[in-house]
Amino acid sequence: MRTSPSWGRFAFRRTSFRILLYMYQLIIIGGGPGGVAAGVYAARKKINTLLITEEFGGQSVVSDNIENWIGDRSLSGFDLAKRLEEHLKAYDKDIKIVEDDRVKAVEKMGEHYKVFTSGEQTYETERVLVVSGSRRRRLNVPGAEKYEGKGIVYCSTCDAPIFKDKTVAVVGGGNAGLEAAIDLLPYASKIYLFERSAQLRGDEVSRKQLKDSGKVEIIFNNEILGVIGEQFVTGLKYKDTSSNEERELKLDGVFVEIGSIPNSDIVKGLVNLNERGEITIDHKTQRTSDAGIWAAGDVSDSLYNQNNTSAGDAIKAVLNIYDDILHSSSD
Repeated sequence: MRTSPSWGRFAFRRTSFRILLYMYQLIIIGGGPGGVAAGVYAARKKINTLLITEEFGGQSVVSDNIENWIGDRSLSGFDLAKRLEEHLKAYDKDIKIVEDDRVKAVEKMGEHYKVFTSGEQTYETERVLVVSGSRRRRLNVPGAEKYEGKGIVYCSTCDAPIFKDKTVAVVGGGNAGLEAAIDLLPYASKIYLFERSAQLRGDEVSRKQLKDSGKVEIIFNNEILGVIGEQFVTGLKYKDTSSNEERELKLDGVFVEIGSIPNSDIVKGLVNLNERGEITIDHKTQRTSDAGIWAAGDVSDSLYNQNNTSAGDAIKAVLNIYDDILHSSSD
């Protein structure tokens, strides 16, 4: 675990009776685009802030080519992560940064909060901004767990080259599914794209690129029933939901892009969650049902899950937090 050198590793307040943990005005949980944007604004507003992240970049760190990050026509997820990290650390005299550690729980203690990490550290704060993102949803059908890493794949950027001249499927017709199929175009000989509904949900530019490739066949109206294999994946079972006919397709690999699960467990019981586990917020302020907790990005019930919107919403949260600090200090 590394901390910004200008702050030191620990900060304590001493009394004659006990040692109290340093009280921050704000703790930001997450180092993706939203977390870093919040950190930069908090530092510039001179809010006494701690940011905790396992790594910089969020889910985009595995993306080979990002073309919709405003200000850059194209860059890799790795490059985006490095730029985010460098930008935040330019303010290391105004914000404490804890890396290589993960928040595992937040508890409310009267009017304040304790934040516990997997590195066995505890921090205290007056306010919390949750920008912890989400994690990949696993394919929950027979054979999927058995063949994970043996043909079942969750990172097209990492594993697309393994499937050179192979036949593969991509499960999921949203932007993530389309991007996975695009990652596979230089390698796979044939790509089947599975979309549960009657139409793709991804953007038009990506759809056109797949159509023009001549390599991609889209299978609409389907339900995945199971993964077939021996030592490795050999095929996929699915049902055509328009005819109820069950079918099998011979494959060498299956790339799964069926959405994400919000990393909201750390504040479960403190704030309201919707049926998808997303933190419900006031979309004007990003405030949650708990007056001292804000949320932004994929962990929240934001309508759009994009790097740019995550950053914008997190900035909105910090501006509201700053207003809250000013209001509290004037009371």
